[in-house]
Amino acid sequence: MSNAWIIARKEIKSYFASPIAYLLMAFFGLIFGFGFFTATRDFVRFSFQSQMMGRGMPMNVNEQVIRPLLGFASTVALFLIPMITMRLFAEEKRTGTIELLMTSPVRDWEIILGKWIASFWLYVCILAMSAINIGLLFAFGKPDWKPVLVGYLGLLLQGGCLLAIGSFISTTTRNQIIAGGVTFFVCLLLWLLSWFTAFDTAATSQVVNYLSIVTHFENFSKGVLDVKDVVFYLSMIFFGLFITSRSMESLRWRS
Repeated sequence: MSNAWIIARKEIKSYFASPIAYLLMAFFGLIFGFGFFTATRDFVRFSFQSQMMGRGMPMNVNEQVIRPLLGFASTVALFLIPMITMRLFAEEKRTGTIELLMTSPVRDWEIILGKWIASFWLYVCILAMSAINIGLLFAFGKPDWKPVLVGYLGLLLQGGCLLAIGSFISTTTRNQIIAGGVTFFVCLLLWLLSWFTAFDTAATSQVVNYLSIVTHFENFSKGVLDVKDVVFYLSMIFFGLFITSRSMESLRWRS
């Protein structure tokens, strides 16, 4: 396990030694900040309109601001995760250092886990850029903090799932652009599966709908912690890392 942490630290340093991490964090912070401004502006506007018209409609910060923002963050992550994972193994193959890595006294699962932990840590740092905006809601309002924590847990689990899949795709090519493009396509497909089966009640459609990452994130965005959703994401993380190990084993045999 110590080897995995060594590899993870090396990868994290390489992320922050280049502009990649800072650009991704700045991009997410800018986009999320714009979404936060829009959501809070509309919330305040509707609140004033409701008071002026004497309706007294209840305004819920969690439902009308935080929940849409968490869903927005999960959508933005679809564009960022391919940029995080595309270089994990593709860059090693392009530069020829994959042979050195494969012949070093480190097991495949330690290499894979180390690189996945590094990519997951960068993803956490990117999500942390939204903490400033969410913190403003707690500073000037009284939202319920429990649904917020559950929502962020869902974002972390969903991100870990897609990062594991992106890691596998990165082992299949030495071209970072191809790895990033295919990862984005797969992430988008998993995101759109619920749309394809939204109005179909057939058994096959239900299975396809279950594989959608959006289906399982809905409960998290509502602040509902369901065991089946946690199990799904953890299973997908394990599956993604497992097929990555099989791909690494294939590379070892070919080298």
